[in-house]
Amino acid sequence: MLKDIGAEPYFLRLGVSDGGCSGLSYSILFDDSRQEDDRVIEWKGFEVVIGNASEEYFEGVHIDYMETGMTGGFTIDNPNAKFTCGCGASFRTAAYRGKAKKCD
Repeated sequence: MLKDIGAEPYFLRLGVSDGGCSGLSYSILFDDSRQEDDRVIEWKGFEVVIGNASEEYFEGVHIDYMETGMTGGFTIDNPNAKFTCGCGASFRTAAYRGKAKKCD
């Protein structure tokens, strides 16, 4: 997607924050600014960045991008998630329940 829009300085940033009906929500976005404590993962010339505060939630996670018909999106298989909501947009772990908020 980044190559298609000509956004060379951008990378994919992954994060987890309080929210969603289960307590924690993922964020996946394009970004062009790094923080000092970010973890950078390079894969086939592509950079994925995870902020220090979110890193523990991504331990052992498998992320994929799937296209189905005319739509596509990321799928996240997180072995740390002990409970996920029905819509799959939020989760909680055994160690942290997060702060649940009503899903939109």
